[in-house]
Amino acid sequence: MTAHATTTSTPTETTPVGAPRAIPELAENFTWGVATSAYQIEGATDADGRTPSIWDTFCRVPGAVVNADNGDTACDHYRLMPEDVKLIAGLGVDSYRFSLAWPRIQPGGKGPVNAKGIAFYDRLVDTLLEHGITPWATLYHWDLPQELEDAGGWPERDTAYRFAEYAELTYRALGDRVVNWTTLNEPWCSAMLGYHEGIHAPGRKNFSDALHAVHHLLLGHGLAAQRMRAAAAEADNELSLGIVLNLGHGSPASDDERDREAARRSDALGTRLYLDALVHGRYPEDLLAELPAHGVELPVQDGDLATIAQPLDLLGVNYYTSHQFAGTDEEGATTDERGLPVVRMVPFGLPRTAMDWEIVPSGLTRLLLRLHREYGVPLVITENGAAFDDRVAEDGAVPDADRVGYLASHLAAVAEARAQGADVRGYFAWSLFDNFEWAEGYEKRFGIVRVDYDTQKRTVKDSGAWYRDTVRLTRGG
Repeated sequence: MTAHATTTSTPTETTPVGAPRAIPELAENFTWGVATSAYQIEGATDADGRTPSIWDTFCRVPGAVVNADNGDTACDHYRLMPEDVKLIAGLGVDSYRFSLAWPRIQPGGKGPVNAKGIAFYDRLVDTLLEHGITPWATLYHWDLPQELEDAGGWPERDTAYRFAEYAELTYRALGDRVVNWTTLNEPWCSAMLGYHEGIHAPGRKNFSDALHAVHHLLLGHGLAAQRMRAAAAEADNELSLGIVLNLGHGSPASDDERDREAARRSDALGTRLYLDALVHGRYPEDLLAELPAHGVELPVQDGDLATIAQPLDLLGVNYYTSHQFAGTDEEGATTDERGLPVVRMVPFGLPRTAMDWEIVPSGLTRLLLRLHREYGVPLVITENGAAFDDRVAEDGAVPDADRVGYLASHLAAVAEARAQGADVRGYFAWSLFDNFEWAEGYEKRFGIVRVDYDTQKRTVKDSGAWYRDTVRLTRGG
């Protein structure tokens, strides 16, 4: 959920807050939804044949997760799913984005489909369709089966092939009813936070491993896309297939050439590394030229880039914030202790969320216009939202004006991008529920619906009501 992109001037921000209103630019040919992920809400981590994922393991590492929290119960969605779908329907959205738990569907990351595991997603899909809600399935939202990590994880090429096998098995089970699929959620986070920075599962800290993970994640995407499209053609199923990236708009902190170079380097590693490969079938030349200084070589084999560059029906964009960059540290040095160029984030001085992320809605407009101009793939906002320190009122309501303001300003940013010609086809609020927020445990709440983790009671926050009414008014309901 970190933002990277290229250059423009420093944005100025306003955060409109007020009563729900129609957004005319989003009234036609536009999907409205809410989003979650499996490990963050399902719980039931040892039920019906599910085996441990890297997150089950990572949560047991002392100090890895705030309060030593874990996803064992989370929002208990595995048990409460029927009631949760009714709640989604009550929000007036037409679509629900969820992820599928690999170790629930294919325990251990190999072998046949687990009948009891896939049965849960069968019920979920059928229940959504019964309520008039279109399912959007994500195959991988970070819960790699632990056995595959024990065999080397994403830095190993074999994991890409295991993922493609899992993707085909899952698609064959659900593809008769699920049209909209994305392969990976935020491969930058999987690779960089999991294998370089070590703050997400599996908690490794090796830059070379992280870059190898990037390549194999993208290869897994391409292999999965090939197998899913073949299965769809065989069954004569309609299929819309994409991938989800976490992206932001990046700019230099000044016109200084060193700052421009810092923004370029961030953009190469955080944005173009993924999109140039996915859309253009190549890795950025400027990044490849700099990797030897890090002692890294991408493990590209003949045909890999063609496999990665499968046609995309959509690009999912997860947007939370944007950044500006300086090419010097606080003391003015241009290289770090390793002798590598400095790339330092410099704050805009804007209001922040509880995650300490600056609120930069104008960055979303600029990002969407850039993606439309440079990559030309239909866009869907697959995640956008904010954590704030919600308080429950005496009457049980959850007034969260900060979140309302965040959603309103970012929907306005999407509307502006559409007005300027960007092909943006949908918006999914993150998140439907307060949930397990990875290394932050249960301390950070992103939901438009509050979850009392002691009782599992759900309460629609003011932001959820605002979103519901905005959807209704925009559609003319």
